[in-house]
Parts: sequence; C-alpha cells; structure tokens
Amino acid sequence: MTMCTYKRICITSRKLAGRDFLERLKKVVQNGVDAVILREKDLSEREYEHLARDVIAICEEYHTLCILHSFKEAAKRLNHPYIHLPMPQFLELKEEERQYFKVIGVSTHTVEEAKLAERKGANYITASHIFPTECKPGLAPRGLQYLREVCDSVAIEVYALGGIHPDNLQLCVEAGADGICMMSEYMRNKEA
Repeated sequence: MTMCTYKRICITSRKLAGRDFLERLKKVVQNGVDAVILREKDLSEREYEHLARDVIAICEEYHTLCILHSFKEAAKRLNHPYIHLPMPQFLELKEEERQYFKVIGVSTHTVEEAKLAERKGANYITASHIFPTECKPGLAPRGLQYLREVCDSVAIEVYALGGIHPDNLQLCVEAGADGICMMSEYMRNKEA
C-alpha cells in the first residue's frame, strides 16, 4: 500500500475535551494539525467570540490555520477572514461577505451540494459522514463510494468527515480526499 499525503483538520468539541479544552487543543495543535475548525455551535455569538480569541491565539502561536464556524459576524469583528458554514448559511452569503472571507468552507452531504458549493465559490468542502459515528446515531454513513463520487465531481479540496480515526483515514485519502477531519479522535485522545 502506498502512503499518500493528506491534510489533517481538528474540529473542536468542548464537551468531548472536558474542562481542559484549551489545554487539549493546544496539545493537538502542538502535535501538528493543518487547521482547526472552532465548531462550538452551542455557544451564543458573544461566548463564541470570546472563546475564538483564545483559540486564534493558540493557533497563531503554532502557525496553524484557525477557521471559525457559523458565526460570520464574530469572524468579521475579530478581523478573521476564515469561515466554515453549513450549506444554508453559505447560500445566504451576500457578495460583499464572500469577498471579505479569504477561505470559505462548506459542510456538504450530497454530491449535488458539493457541486453547488463549488459553483457558488467555496474554497473547500467537508463531505460527511463517511463512517458510523457517535455524532449521528442511527443515521447510516454515506461510505467511501460516496466520498469517491464527491471527490470526482469537484475541483476544490474535499475533506472527509465522520467516524474517521487512524485505522480508516488512509481509506479516505485513497478514495480521493485531500484530507480528513476528526473531532473525537483529537478531543478525547490524550496522545493526539
């Protein structure tokens, strides 16, 4: 089996990391991920913005890209032009907002969504969920064939998401993904 290179993205979860979230995140970043998506959707915008300041500082210290999630106004107030959005929010972006952000990532769940995100100017997409995951109990995974179809249908970067861990991440890369996103593996694993 040939080893492929790929990018690694940590998606955050304070709930999984526990009380030492910032310390856990610092260790993950120190150990070398390519980017962090600060996903904390349970926070108010004000709480999120406060946390984002700390996370951005950690990422900057270790020269790691920090991508904010959903809270585009907080991102603008923080002068941080990197955002990841769910598809509905992405489609609502005004042209001046699209111009403001240097990087816009979009969560996709179908090949059609992937193509639409690319047409509308996304820089990258996440394709999910690939494998069974605790985050989506009872919802069947889309699988590697779905991931291959997404990767074959767009020219922008595709990051596999959902149920990914060290034992199956290479399968995602072999299916064409530019990289992988992991939440549980990074937030729970004290060795990550």
